[in-house]
Amino acid sequence: MPLIGSRADALAIGRLGHDVFRRLGELPVPSFAYYNGAAMGGGVEIGLHCTYRTISAGVPAFALPEAFLGLVPGWGGTYLLPNLIGAEKALKVVIDNPMAQNRTLKARQAFELGIADALFDSADFLEESLAWTARVLNGDAAVERPEVDKGKAWDDAIAAARWNVEGKLHGAAPSFTRALDLVAAAKDRTRDEGFAAEDEALADLIMSDELRAGLYAFDLTQKRAKRPAGAPDKSLARAVTKVGVVGAGLMASQLALLFARRLEVPVVLTDLDRDRLDKGVGHAHGEIDKLLGKGRVSPDKANRLKALITGSLTKDAFNDADFVIEAVFEEMAVKQKVFAELEDHVSPECVLATNTSSLSVTEMASKLKHPERVVGFHFFNPVAVLPLLEIVRGDRTDDAALATAFTTGKQLKKSCVLVKDAPAFVVNRVLLRLLAEIVQAVDEGTPIEVAERAAAPLGLPMPPFVLMGLVGPAIALHVNETLHGAFPDRFPLSANLAKLVAAGKPGVYRPDFTLDPEAVEIFAGGTSPSTEEQVLARALDALASEIRIMLDEGVVAAPEDIDLCMILGAGWPFHLGGITPYLDRAGVSERVAGRRFLEPGAASLPR
Repeated sequence: MPLIGSRADALAIGRLGHDVFRRLGELPVPSFAYYNGAAMGGGVEIGLHCTYRTISAGVPAFALPEAFLGLVPGWGGTYLLPNLIGAEKALKVVIDNPMAQNRTLKARQAFELGIADALFDSADFLEESLAWTARVLNGDAAVERPEVDKGKAWDDAIAAARWNVEGKLHGAAPSFTRALDLVAAAKDRTRDEGFAAEDEALADLIMSDELRAGLYAFDLTQKRAKRPAGAPDKSLARAVTKVGVVGAGLMASQLALLFARRLEVPVVLTDLDRDRLDKGVGHAHGEIDKLLGKGRVSPDKANRLKALITGSLTKDAFNDADFVIEAVFEEMAVKQKVFAELEDHVSPECVLATNTSSLSVTEMASKLKHPERVVGFHFFNPVAVLPLLEIVRGDRTDDAALATAFTTGKQLKKSCVLVKDAPAFVVNRVLLRLLAEIVQAVDEGTPIEVAERAAAPLGLPMPPFVLMGLVGPAIALHVNETLHGAFPDRFPLSANLAKLVAAGKPGVYRPDFTLDPEAVEIFAGGTSPSTEEQVLARALDALASEIRIMLDEGVVAAPEDIDLCMILGAGWPFHLGGITPYLDRAGVSERVAGRRFLEPGAASLPR
């Protein structure tokens, strides 16, 4: 279906929705809505127009996700909901959940917020709802709703939400600000005024680049992520009935838990140190206990999962494994030694996977008898949360190993992207190019706080130096060194970053997020400071240049894969559509690389 082409058409769509839904909300008799399945957007709003609502306990998702895509809940969501349950609760649904990567409510949460008047078991939901309706109509059941506070509580909720939106998005997502303004004004507006304001907001946002970018990102995560470009035929995949994990550190224990939960096959960790091994297995078992405590697994399931995760001090435990992944120190010689030792124990068909974040998969496999079964399997931390899995094909990786990797990744419920064996692959290469420019600006004399603010228009989950602290300066330096070795002209080494690591600093911030004076002193000394605008410009130019080079090198199949990686692996703002639409809309792509990454209209208005 073609996108709406004019603001007049967009305004007509908004008004039509209100005209239809208002017939339920303004009947001379009570109206009832029964939520008996996933309800999103208009599916929620049609019920808000009714006098009463019931919800099935089996409803898996209940949400107003419009702001996440670049719209507002414009058929009553920003007016009716706050006037039903109050501003604070309504903002959780309209603002907070969409901003938290489109979180949804469960049935009981919607009921406890006061959106539904009654909650019934799914098995007898329709019969129970009809019987309850009859009791309401004949006066045997009373529906009591707390009076909505339209005084200070309303204003305080708006102020808190505005602070949150500005702090996280820095004005980069107009839909959230527009939705917040509508909820704020709903306190004093009549129904006609509230609906008219929603119509105007819809008309503006439907004709915005932001909506097109949001729809583009939605299409990437819902379609392209499920059909990875370049993945071999899944019929070539081998069955995985046992998994080995080399190493017993935090990453290894996270991997062990993920494989056990999703594949439900035996998972064995190995390490040379008994205490470290016991700690790794114990950590995985402890996480299972946490799941049990939260009611996310049953006692029986918890016991079965614990039984699946074991440890061994020798690699003989891998003799019958079908898939072994290493999670050891990020050094080529160490990883080559691990793989060489594994070949003495595993079958020739066993897939050997590496969780390396930047090293060459081809070089890692180069000394093996069977290099064709080595594949990159790069997770993102925290493993259980971030959905991206970069699957890296080495020069000699065969289709069977690659198909097994993709099938396994899908079973792990990860979104897999095929990546060429190139330094730092996709996410780390893009992030490190951005960070390299920011750090270089600071090395030259730009204050850290100025460089941090420069990246705000990108709407990233956290500023660059905060991200560096989360990843760890030592890891950032290691990846920077890897990329400098491959591309010295584009990834300069920072002597100051090396000094920060040598000083044992966890970053430039203290635990209270104030700047560490000693870290500031390490980076002091530059004599050519830049403004925020200059730092942002150089960073965007660098990103456009690097992405064009990556595409020319064939690191991924298309710009869409880079955007998918950055959205799912780095938390790049969904509402921007990823990085390439942003660079296209800002005119940076054409200025730096001579052409756009995407066709006009793909993630922006077709100008």
